[in-house]
Amino acid sequence: MSTHEKQPNLSEVRLMERSYETISPFEFKNKLISLAEQEQKKSTRALLNAGRGNPNWIAATPRDAFFTLGHFAVMESKRVWSEGDLAGNPEKAGAAARLREYLATHPEAPGADLLAQMIDYGVKVKGFTQDEWVHELVDGIIGDHYPSPDRMLLHMEKVVHDYIVQEMCQGDESCGTFDLFAVEGATAAMCYLFDCLRENYLLMRQDRIAIMVPIFPPYVEIPRLARYDFDVVEIRATGLTADGAHSWQYPPEELEKLADPSIKALFLVNPSNPPSVALDAEGIRYLVHLVKTKRPDLIIITDDVYGTFVDGFRSLLADLPQNTICVYSFSKYFGVTGWRLGVVAVHQNNVMDRLLKELPKEYRDILAHRYASLTQQPESLPFIDRLVADSRQVALNHTAGLSTPQQVQMAMFCLFNLLDREQRYKQLTKDICHRRMKLLYNGLNFPLPNLPNDADYYTQFDLAMWAEQTYGEAFVNYLQDNYEPLDILFRLAERSSIVLLNGGGFRGPTWSIRVSLANLEDDAYAQIGQELRKTLDEYVDAWRGRQDNDRH
Repeated sequence: MSTHEKQPNLSEVRLMERSYETISPFEFKNKLISLAEQEQKKSTRALLNAGRGNPNWIAATPRDAFFTLGHFAVMESKRVWSEGDLAGNPEKAGAAARLREYLATHPEAPGADLLAQMIDYGVKVKGFTQDEWVHELVDGIIGDHYPSPDRMLLHMEKVVHDYIVQEMCQGDESCGTFDLFAVEGATAAMCYLFDCLRENYLLMRQDRIAIMVPIFPPYVEIPRLARYDFDVVEIRATGLTADGAHSWQYPPEELEKLADPSIKALFLVNPSNPPSVALDAEGIRYLVHLVKTKRPDLIIITDDVYGTFVDGFRSLLADLPQNTICVYSFSKYFGVTGWRLGVVAVHQNNVMDRLLKELPKEYRDILAHRYASLTQQPESLPFIDRLVADSRQVALNHTAGLSTPQQVQMAMFCLFNLLDREQRYKQLTKDICHRRMKLLYNGLNFPLPNLPNDADYYTQFDLAMWAEQTYGEAFVNYLQDNYEPLDILFRLAERSSIVLLNGGGFRGPTWSIRVSLANLEDDAYAQIGQELRKTLDEYVDAWRGRQDNDRH
């Protein structure tokens, strides 16, 4: 900038920063990345983008098995019909014997041993007919047929069901049986659920819903859209630890808001995003008691993508199975965001089906007409099947469903986890997150938060709480009078090429920031901690300088 150009004054800077507080933090990060890239060009610094949660690890072994299965599947297709580049449809009869022979004669094939164990799991543990099981895998990975059933392939659903019960319900089979819908990640699940609940009059425009915050921003942003225009009640994680720090739990006075019968549905991410802390046993007990005694009609939508990172995790799906719709994405645990793999789990005896039967006749007639092309008894169509149909505008229900290669990959991830009896892979992913958390706080030179039920996939640092606990209310007032909450993010991007997200955009504390602990190399987190501490010290120095001037 030329010396003759007008330099922005403090009020202009604050106005600019404030203007970004109204947009999604995921859109705001693009501005920060642009600033960080400009700094990167002027220095030797590497851009450190800890704004997104895409992990920098992958589950390699089940991918090996997947691609080896794919190679065998092409051979099966060519065995049926081979004419240049053209091949046929894999044959079912004898498929299992041919795969076993292939694996026995190609022991060096990547993932061959795991693939053999996967086949055995289906036959010996699940009791599948071996040719039907292998043919579903082979034909599915080739992808030459529409998904059938459209909700989820038969064998795939049973395997993924085992995984959901193990990981979301602590292996507690007494929770019952769930119907699963394979979807294109949790993003698709959210879109389908909001639409299906709306189309079926389980949620109507301007209805009241509750959202447990902080939370992944789209859960707050979608209800504001004109199509829904929901009245949102926030259930806030205002709990504190014994030493006055955030526990990110929900005290009884917050949970008691759900006793309001006008609240039709509750949305939560568990473990939370960005605090990355799961509901504790006390909070779960309170919720269970409240639903069973006061709110048996409450619909609960829980997004449990980070559950595998918490020791002993137990979803509300396990404790309130009939009220709960569980959304699970494979993206984070298996490093598979690009595949778009997710599943929706609904108990076979659920409150949604009961509420559909209790709708006024006017609405039931409208819905009977809506789903008339699917069945002769549309009024008896379960919620889960309506969800599938609504994902394809009903008329295209016959082409609904997640692609079959994606379903095969999903099932193979589940099998890999189910066969890992010692949970070695799971422990590796947990260790990565915990290690990076320590590096970050060592760089900050702050005590490491030691919260029960902490996934450490993200961490949320509350600048205002730190300021008050360390320097008192006068320093907090100074920050609020002279800076905007986003100022620290602009400073980190412009001066250090570091991109973090604003916690306020997740409906968390206004002066908080989110750091993803999943997507950068370990050393980066020590550097982020050091640069963050340096920036915090700049605020302290400026405040002390102001105090000195005032005294003189």
